Amino acid sequence: MSPSGKPEIGRRRSIARSRLFAVEALEIEFSNGEQRTFERLTSNGQGAGAVMIVAMPDPDHVLLIQEYAAGIEEYALTLPKGVIDPGEDIVTAANRELREECGYGARVIEPLIELTLAPNYMTHRIHVVMATQLYEERLPGDEPEPLTVERHAIEDIDALLSRGDFHEGRAIAALFIARERLRERQASPDPMFW
Repeated sequence: MSPSGKPEIGRRRSIARSRLFAVEALEIEFSNGEQRTFERLTSNGQGAGAVMIVAMPDPDHVLLIQEYAAGIEEYALTLPKGVIDPGEDIVTAANRELREECGYGARVIEPLIELTLAPNYMTHRIHVVMATQLYEERLPGDEPEPLTVERHAIEDIDALLSRGDFHEGRAIAALFIARERLRERQASPDPMFW
């Protein structure tokens, strides 16, 4: 076992690589002497992770996008999101992605939480932020087709969950977290928030 108390990672080797991802094998020894080989998916050159934006055009609504999800081969309703480019911080990346995908910028962007997707198999992390005080501004993005932007009541997450196209776990978690943060603020309102 390593001095930190974590299992000891021995040999690392690359198994496969694509334009976006790499598969890495880790030889790991646990404190009881057991040894295992674990495989994980890593992002090529995307060490800073990604951002997911809960964009609030007003205190009651959130913007969602409809985009093609190649992994499940269908369109999915989700929150705007994207990779943090080299040299960007979370706030800059979130504002860029929001302008590219929704046609809005935000005067206020507040980090909420960092989420993982499948931490046993992936290194990917996504930073969830809340964007408020929106204004219209569009940047050209890298999407292969125009995205449809929808506006939904954040208090009615159940209506979204009843739709067949709203099922991304990260987006669901982000909306619940943002809704709870908003409820906390309502109990002690900050007039500068909106």
